[in-house]
Amino acid sequence: GAATVHGRTPSIWDTFSHTPGKVRNGDTGDIAADHYHRYREDVALMKDLGLGAYRFSISWSRVQPTGRGPAVEQGLDFYRRLVDELLEAGITPVATLYHWDLPQEL
Repeated sequence: GAATVHGRTPSIWDTFSHTPGKVRNGDTGDIAADHYHRYREDVALMKDLGLGAYRFSISWSRVQPTGRGPAVEQGLDFYRRLVDELLEAGITPVATLYHWDLPQEL
C-alpha cells in the first residue's frame, strides 16, 4: 500500500502487478490493506486478538527508493512509529528486511 507516498519508488512487484494479465482482475498493491495509513487501527485489532508477535516486511523502496545511497527519513519514520505502537500494545515486532520488493531501479 501507499505505493507513491513519501518518496517510495516502484518495486519489482509494483512493475509486475501493473503488467496487464499478470494478476487476476488487474489488482495491484497500490492500496491493498492500506496498513501504511491504518497501522494504529491494525495494531489495536492485533492487541484485541491477543497476538504476541507481528511479522511485517520493511519495503526497501520506501526506505531507500533507488536501492542505493542514504535512507529516506520519512520511510524510516513509518517503521519507527509502527514498532513503537506494537511495543506499546505488548506485541513483539518481527521485521523482514526483504520480501519481494526490490527497488525496480536496481
